[in-house]
Amino acid sequence: MKIFSTLIFGLFIMSSLSLTSCGDDDNDQPKTIVDTAIETDNLSILVEALTKANLVSTLQGDGPFTVFAPTNDAFQALLDSNPDWDSLDDIDNATLTEVLKFHVISGNVMASDLTDTYVTSLASGPNSKPISIQIDVTGGVKFNGSAAPVTTDISTSNGIVHIINEVMLPPSVVNIALNNSNFTSLVAALTRSDLTTDFVSILSGEGPFTIFAPTNEAFQVLLDSNSDWDSLNDIPVATLEAVLTYHVIAGANVQAAELTDNQSVEALGGSLVVDLSSGAKLETTSNQSVNIIITDVQGSNGVVHAVDTVLLP
Repeated sequence: MKIFSTLIFGLFIMSSLSLTSCGDDDNDQPKTIVDTAIETDNLSILVEALTKANLVSTLQGDGPFTVFAPTNDAFQALLDSNPDWDSLDDIDNATLTEVLKFHVISGNVMASDLTDTYVTSLASGPNSKPISIQIDVTGGVKFNGSAAPVTTDISTSNGIVHIINEVMLPPSVVNIALNNSNFTSLVAALTRSDLTTDFVSILSGEGPFTIFAPTNEAFQVLLDSNSDWDSLNDIPVATLEAVLTYHVIAGANVQAAELTDNQSVEALGGSLVVDLSSGAKLETTSNQSVNIIITDVQGSNGVVHAVDTVLLP
């Protein structure tokens, strides 16, 4: 009888240890992105926003996702930016949902993986095309032109979280140009004070637009082509406006996959012909052959493709 009691006592102890061990293992399991946000005091408004936008279940899914998570101060700054917004309840759900999706990309992207590039978010622009997030690592990491990381590489069971100091808004085609230092000459041209066309207001509209955006180097080549032009201000206003309208297609969100060889494209300032015989090029009415060097930078109201030469009608 004593042996039997000892045996039962031993089995009870072993069972207790086994249960305790299983409990410890459960506690050691990585948490989901949502669990991590819930347990981070500085992300409580993000959790509230995800709940309001019905995105909690999405970010509890398998993923993997990489989330750029704005702090509470970042959300407060967003609310302060609009006099009609006193709380998240004042932001309509459709807008809030797209803003939050703009902070999520597919895959596990660690800080060490970041390069100067564009990545596609879960937010959608015209034709349901995924909106691009600009990543700039030159002189310090920036997302979408100005958001900076506060804490990076928080691993979860279904992805990575980087905490950032700003709520990022899906960019228009104008914002895409403003955020990229390679397009400062284009921005200067579009905003020249004596233009008779308000390009910024037009291109900030609903769209959709397709923009062929010349780089700074492209504009410098244009200036170098005329001995009377030392700066953009030296180009006659009528000439500059004709050139700028030649880079804009209105009413269409044309991505690279939709371009075909010998396709005629109607820009606001004239026609262009697509040449895919050796890379992606545009043939202008002035017999230029212009390389498309970056494609499919998708914004909220259109898409931007970078070109290496200013298009001349």
